Amino acid sequence: MDRELDQINVIPLVDVMLVLLVIVLTTATFISTGQIPVDLAKAKEVGDRKDVPIVITLNAEGRLFLNDKPLLEDDLKPALSAYSSESAVVVRADKTTMLERFVALVDNVRGLGFQHVSLEVVRL
Repeated sequence: MDRELDQINVIPLVDVMLVLLVIVLTTATFISTGQIPVDLAKAKEVGDRKDVPIVITLNAEGRLFLNDKPLLEDDLKPALSAYSSESAVVVRADKTTMLERFVALVDNVRGLGFQHVSLEVVRL
């Protein structure tokens, strides 16, 4: 049975590629940007920041978080006093949050001396 091999068997290659695809798709579902579920507003123009900002999250229930740690509104000033006023602050607010509550939060942060306050949104 001396036959010449004139074809390449691609079935093992396809099997390996399918296994790699399953691994990539499985791990991609576990990657998330934040631990606190917030439905961000959408915008056409979004800026990209390279430094690590202070993240203040205001969820739909009105709870406040500083860098993914729960925080009472009265504790905001002492918690932010540990940071330099030159630090960038990003506010992640749920799109169903009342505008008045959001404006009051940004006003409090700016009143503490932070001038670089921005809103995190999702690109359309």
